[in-house]
Amino acid sequence: MHEYMSTMQVWELLCPGRPEEVSRARRWTRDVLAGCPQADDAALIVTELGTNAVTHTSSPDFRVSIRRARSTVTITVSDHGNSATVPLPTTPNAEGTHGRGLFLVTQLAARVRITNHMYGHTVAAHLAPEAPAC
Repeated sequence: MHEYMSTMQVWELLCPGRPEEVSRARRWTRDVLAGCPQADDAALIVTELGTNAVTHTSSPDFRVSIRRARSTVTITVSDHGNSATVPLPTTPNAEGTHGRGLFLVTQLAARVRITNHMYGHTVAAHLAPEAPAC
């Protein structure tokens, strides 16, 4: 292998913190992972995490990162907003109209890591390794 070659590919997209940007991030995710069996799950994860960043924080933007290695895909969404709440997966209330996004992410991913920063949050979802690699 050439010394400048990597077994990991990384893409990043910075989106303004507006609701219409979530659909752009979802399309971008599908384009980046075109032909990958994990593309639909990754697009749903980006949609849920991007929506949380726009809805629950005062962040002027959110960043989506996709890391693809031989057998794994990791989706990371970060915001820079202040929020009185922190992302926390909970079991959704059947009657509730909110609270399903992070729960869905935890169901799709093999592992979810939530990091709270002084200014913002980062949620990383590692897609199940038993899914066929892309």
